[in-house]
Amino acid sequence: MFDYRARVLDAELSERLTSIGAVLIDGPKGCGKTETALQQAKSSVRFDTDPNARALLGLNPDELFDQETPILFDEWQRAPEIWDQVRRHVDDLRRRGLYILTGSATPRYERELHSGAGRIGTLRMRPMSLFESGHSTGEVSLAALLRGEDQQAKRTAMTVPGLMERIVIGGWPALLDQSERTARGWLADYLAQVVDIDIPELGTGKRTPDRLRRALASLGRSVGTAIKVTALGADIAGDDHRAPAKETVNSYLDALDRLKLTENSPAWKPQMRSRTELREAPVRYFVDPSLGTAALQVGSRDLLADIEAAGFHFEAMAVRDLRIYAQPLGGAMYSWRESHGRKEVDAIVDTPDGWAAFEVKLTGDQNVIDSAAKGLLHFATDVDASKHGNPSALVVVTATGGGGKRTDGVHVLPISALGP
Repeated sequence: MFDYRARVLDAELSERLTSIGAVLIDGPKGCGKTETALQQAKSSVRFDTDPNARALLGLNPDELFDQETPILFDEWQRAPEIWDQVRRHVDDLRRRGLYILTGSATPRYERELHSGAGRIGTLRMRPMSLFESGHSTGEVSLAALLRGEDQQAKRTAMTVPGLMERIVIGGWPALLDQSERTARGWLADYLAQVVDIDIPELGTGKRTPDRLRRALASLGRSVGTAIKVTALGADIAGDDHRAPAKETVNSYLDALDRLKLTENSPAWKPQMRSRTELREAPVRYFVDPSLGTAALQVGSRDLLADIEAAGFHFEAMAVRDLRIYAQPLGGAMYSWRESHGRKEVDAIVDTPDGWAAFEVKLTGDQNVIDSAAKGLLHFATDVDASKHGNPSALVVVTATGGGGKRTDGVHVLPISALGP
């Protein structure tokens, strides 16, 4: 029997259904959208597997709505006409919590659709965080950190090899209890379908599968960096010295974004006390760290053999989890980097009620942690508090061990204790 694993989004969806007529759950395929929606839907229509439903939409759409609400319209982008039908029914019925839509791609006719503002709310769903998959105790609350509360964590059982395995397996519900070998096969098939089927189905022009695969690998190599489009193009070219045009690279990035497979951290540009010139390029991430390692065809042993590269993929996992925990708080994720210097902050969580800064360090070396804490403190003093307020928390996220608040005010906390 299927055992549903609770998601952070459950409470968000429940709350949103009390305030608006319909809710769209947006996210990559395989992240659990349908099962999460089914926990609260009373009836469902599956556009990806039911051709009769798609036909009925053109013949007698009202029949699809003659069911107990909330009605789930699964993979709505397969039948984009349902969007305007949902809008109309919300307008006509003037009730809340009527419909849930799920989708794993932006439809090609998006510009032709009417706005759902005020009628259809949107929730972003991602693969599971470590807390959701059962690999974090969750004893450290991001919400509490953002309230300015001190947090402590007992030493967790997670090891660095174990974390490398979680990076490679990822947060996909289908892989919860699977081995790394099985997960790598599943993810190889996943990316093959992205290249061979999903991107062509977007209908935005011809693309070479080999170059698409190289683009995925290039993004895997540049995870956690603000690599420019021109540099990506050169990396995609490889040894053939024929870099794709900038427009072509942008089309690759747009396709991955429309499939919800990438999620970048834009630059945070606060008012600074010093005249620091800040980098404006976004830091690039896959929606789940496993996509980066799968694109590179590397496993946990490979990561352990290259700790520097592993650090970037570990950062990607931490950023994924912070995004998931921050979303219910109305939080947005940013990065901060100087244009001509080595100073940077891996993650800024900015909410309506406060902000927090995070540095992510795979190593447990005390000198590295001390340096990260010092960098966070220097950064915080340089942000104009009269414009942005003081940070609610400064945090160094580590791989293993316990944690708490240091005498300098910086928290040092293991990723396997973080939760919402």
